[in-house]
Amino acid sequence: MRKIMFVCHGNICRSPMAELVMKDLAEKAGRAKEFQIASCAVSDEEIWGGIGNPVYPPVKALLAEKGISCAGKRARLLTAKDGEYYELFLCMDGSNVRRAKSILGERNGKKCKKLLSLLGEDGDVADPWYTRNFEEAYRDILRGCEKLLETL
Repeated sequence: MRKIMFVCHGNICRSPMAELVMKDLAEKAGRAKEFQIASCAVSDEEIWGGIGNPVYPPVKALLAEKGISCAGKRARLLTAKDGEYYELFLCMDGSNVRRAKSILGERNGKKCKKLLSLLGEDGDVADPWYTRNFEEAYRDILRGCEKLLETL
Protein backbone atom coordinates (compact mmCIF):
# COMPACT_ATOMS: atom_id res chain seq x y z
CA MET A 1 0.00 0.00 0.00
CA ARG A 2 1.32 3.45 -0.97
CA LYS A 3 1.08 5.97 1.88
CA ILE A 4 0.83 9.57 0.66
CA MET A 5 0.43 12.76 2.66
CA PHE A 6 -0.55 16.06 1.04
CA VAL A 7 0.71 19.15 2.85
CA CYS A 8 -0.21 22.84 2.89
CA HIS A 9 -0.14 25.70 5.36
CA GLY A 10 -3.40 25.28 7.29
CA ASN A 11 -4.97 22.07 5.92
CA ILE A 12 -8.30 23.72 5.10
CA CYS A 13 -7.89 24.53 1.37
CA ARG A 14 -5.22 23.00 -0.85
CA SER A 15 -4.05 19.84 0.93
CA PRO A 16 -7.54 18.58 1.82
CA MET A 17 -8.56 19.32 -1.77
CA ALA A 18 -5.62 17.20 -2.96
CA GLU A 19 -6.40 14.42 -0.47
CA LEU A 20 -10.04 14.22 -1.51
CA VAL A 21 -9.36 14.57 -5.25
CA MET A 22 -6.72 11.83 -5.11
CA LYS A 23 -9.05 9.52 -3.19
CA ASP A 24 -11.77 10.18 -5.77
CA LEU A 25 -9.43 9.49 -8.70
CA ALA A 26 -8.15 6.27 -7.10
CA GLU A 27 -11.71 5.12 -6.37
CA LYS A 28 -12.87 5.81 -9.94
CA ALA A 29 -9.84 3.94 -11.29
CA GLY A 30 -10.64 0.93 -9.08
CA ARG A 31 -7.36 1.42 -7.23
CA ALA A 32 -8.48 2.81 -3.86
CA LYS A 33 -7.12 -0.21 -1.96
CA GLU A 34 -3.62 0.54 -3.24
CA PHE A 35 -3.37 3.80 -1.31
CA GLN A 36 -3.60 5.40 2.08
CA ILE A 37 -4.06 9.10 1.44
CA ALA A 38 -4.18 11.90 4.01
CA SER A 39 -3.44 15.60 4.35
CA CYS A 40 -2.07 17.90 7.01
CA ALA A 41 -0.85 21.39 7.89
CA VAL A 42 2.57 22.78 8.69
CA SER A 43 0.91 25.44 10.89
CA ASP A 44 -1.48 25.05 13.80
CA GLU A 45 -3.44 28.23 12.95
CA GLU A 46 -6.52 26.22 11.98
CA ILE A 47 -6.41 23.97 15.04
CA TRP A 48 -8.03 25.15 18.26
CA GLY A 49 -7.94 23.21 21.51
CA GLY A 50 -6.70 20.18 19.62
CA ILE A 51 -9.61 20.27 17.15
CA GLY A 52 -8.97 21.23 13.55
CA ASN A 53 -11.26 23.45 11.55
CA PRO A 54 -13.28 21.83 8.76
CA VAL A 55 -12.55 22.32 5.07
CA TYR A 56 -12.94 25.98 4.10
CA PRO A 57 -16.51 26.57 2.79
CA PRO A 58 -15.56 27.70 -0.75
CA VAL A 59 -13.39 24.57 -1.15
CA LYS A 60 -16.20 22.41 0.22
CA ALA A 61 -18.63 23.98 -2.28
CA LEU A 62 -16.26 23.53 -5.23
CA LEU A 63 -15.63 19.89 -4.38
CA ALA A 64 -19.36 19.28 -3.90
CA GLU A 65 -19.89 20.57 -7.45
CA LYS A 66 -17.41 17.89 -8.58
CA GLY A 67 -19.26 15.21 -6.60
CA ILE A 68 -16.62 14.98 -3.86
CA SER A 69 -17.61 15.05 -0.19
CA CYS A 70 -15.53 16.69 2.55
CA ALA A 71 -17.53 15.04 5.34
CA GLY A 72 -15.47 14.51 8.46
CA LYS A 73 -12.30 16.14 7.16
CA ARG A 74 -10.72 18.48 9.71
CA ALA A 75 -7.33 20.19 9.80
CA ARG A 76 -4.51 18.31 11.42
CA LEU A 77 -0.88 19.15 12.05
CA LEU A 78 2.08 17.36 10.49
CA THR A 79 4.18 15.56 13.11
CA ALA A 80 7.63 14.02 13.10
CA LYS A 81 5.94 10.63 13.64
CA ASP A 82 4.22 11.00 10.23
CA GLY A 83 7.67 10.80 8.67
CA GLU A 84 8.01 7.21 9.79
CA TYR A 85 4.62 6.21 8.41
CA TYR A 86 4.13 8.03 5.10
CA GLU A 87 6.43 7.42 2.15
CA LEU A 88 5.74 10.60 0.21
CA PHE A 89 4.85 14.14 1.27
CA LEU A 90 3.46 16.25 -1.56
CA CYS A 91 3.55 19.91 -0.63
CA MET A 92 1.64 22.70 -2.31
CA ASP A 93 4.45 25.27 -2.33
CA GLY A 94 8.09 25.84 -1.48
CA SER A 95 7.33 27.25 1.95
CA ASN A 96 5.38 24.09 2.79
CA VAL A 97 8.34 21.95 1.68
CA ARG A 98 10.76 23.88 3.91
CA ARG A 99 8.49 23.74 6.95
CA ALA A 100 7.62 20.05 6.41
CA LYS A 101 11.31 19.16 6.16
CA SER A 102 11.97 20.99 9.40
CA ILE A 103 9.18 19.07 11.16
CA LEU A 104 10.10 15.68 9.68
CA GLY A 105 13.84 15.95 10.21
CA GLU A 106 16.74 15.29 7.88
CA ARG A 107 16.05 11.62 7.05
CA ASN A 108 12.29 11.83 6.44
CA GLY A 109 12.45 15.34 5.03
CA LYS A 110 13.90 13.76 1.89
CA LYS A 111 10.41 12.38 1.20
CA CYS A 112 9.06 15.92 0.57
CA LYS A 113 8.50 17.46 -2.83
CA LYS A 114 6.17 19.93 -4.45
CA LEU A 115 3.06 18.43 -6.05
CA LEU A 116 3.64 20.20 -9.36
CA SER A 117 7.17 18.78 -9.56
CA LEU A 118 5.47 15.52 -10.60
CA LEU A 119 4.59 17.34 -13.82
CA GLY A 120 8.14 18.60 -14.31
CA GLU A 121 7.09 22.07 -13.13
CA ASP A 122 8.78 24.18 -10.49
CA GLY A 123 5.69 26.24 -9.66
CA ASP A 124 3.47 26.30 -6.62
CA VAL A 125 -0.21 25.54 -6.25
CA ALA A 126 -1.37 29.08 -5.52
CA ASP A 127 -3.13 29.43 -2.17
CA PRO A 128 -6.79 30.26 -2.83
CA TRP A 129 -7.08 31.64 0.70
CA TYR A 130 -5.19 34.64 -0.71
CA THR A 131 -5.89 34.50 -4.45
CA ARG A 132 -9.61 33.62 -4.04
CA ASN A 133 -9.17 31.53 -7.21
CA PHE A 134 -10.32 28.14 -5.96
CA GLU A 135 -10.90 26.79 -9.48
CA GLU A 136 -7.26 27.47 -10.46
CA ALA A 137 -6.01 25.64 -7.36
CA TYR A 138 -8.36 22.76 -8.16
CA ARG A 139 -7.07 22.51 -11.76
CA ASP A 140 -3.43 22.41 -10.62
CA ILE A 141 -4.19 19.87 -7.91
CA LEU A 142 -6.17 17.69 -10.33
CA ARG A 143 -3.28 17.72 -12.84
CA GLY A 144 -0.81 16.76 -10.12
CA CYS A 145 -3.01 14.00 -8.72
CA GLU A 146 -3.70 12.56 -12.18
CA LYS A 147 0.04 12.41 -12.81
CA LEU A 148 0.63 10.81 -9.41
CA LEU A 149 -1.95 8.10 -10.10
CA GLU A 150 -0.45 7.51 -13.54
CA THR A 151 3.09 7.10 -12.19
CA LEU A 152 2.32 4.87 -9.20
